[in-house]
Amino acid sequence: MAHAIIEYSANLEKKIDLDGLIGAVHDACLTSGVFPLTGMRTRGARRDHYKIANGKLDAGFIHLQLKLGPGREEEVKKKAMEDVFEALRDFVQPLMDISPLALSIEIFELPAVLRINKHNLADYVSPEEANV
Repeated sequence: MAHAIIEYSANLEKKIDLDGLIGAVHDACLTSGVFPLTGMRTRGARRDHYKIANGKLDAGFIHLQLKLGPGREEEVKKKAMEDVFEALRDFVQPLMDISPLALSIEIFELPAVLRINKHNLADYVSPEEANV
């Protein structure tokens, strides 16, 4: 179980390739080796109501929440978070070069007893992919 939830200000929809952003974050999570392929879900969540800084700027924001199951050491999670943030930053750098943009990230470990999940995704990916 692993989720990447990309919250973004509505004004970014005309400024950035959101499918590309979701793909970049998803790939970075998988490349980290911390997030399992068949457990990985990445999605965007548009936020229509927000205020940034003084409210007068045409500023946008992206806040990335990473959620994963228990069992990883803190340094492993921290490294994965930093790697995913770097991929996010690299993807949006062209926009940051010309427009105000706030980026943030946080990672949550969800206790096993406080979640339920069920899927059959492993039945639909090759064994080679599942072991990536």
